Amino acid sequence: MELEIVLRAAWSAATCDPVDLPDWHPGNPARGQCGVTALVLQDLLGGDLMLGQVHVDGEQIMWHWWNRLPGGLEVDLTREQFAPHEVVVGGEMLERPAGPPKRCREQYELLRARVLDALGTETPAAE
Repeated sequence: MELEIVLRAAWSAATCDPVDLPDWHPGNPARGQCGVTALVLQDLLGGDLMLGQVHVDGEQIMWHWWNRLPGGLEVDLTREQFAPHEVVVGGEMLERPAGPPKRCREQYELLRARVLDALGTETPAAE
């Protein structure tokens, strides 16, 4: 899937969620990319945003985002970011709020611009 290759190539420390930045490194480029990646993928393919919890030793430590495409297929391009002791549980569909994201807006806009540029795609700005 060309889009997956382009998204992965666009990840960097600059597109990482600031909460995860201390754990981000080129050996684990998916770390902290789930929210912005899910939003960009939804911009391009539609579908639903999915949200689950990440647990360590049975306690929630963070959230994890992925996509459910219009046909129902769930796609998680950042699942490999987690260590074996970090377990994603649950998963519920959430409506995307109108307007730009309140968290990680700069990271989202940078990732989106990189992906659209690499694809040679012009789409309207996210609202």
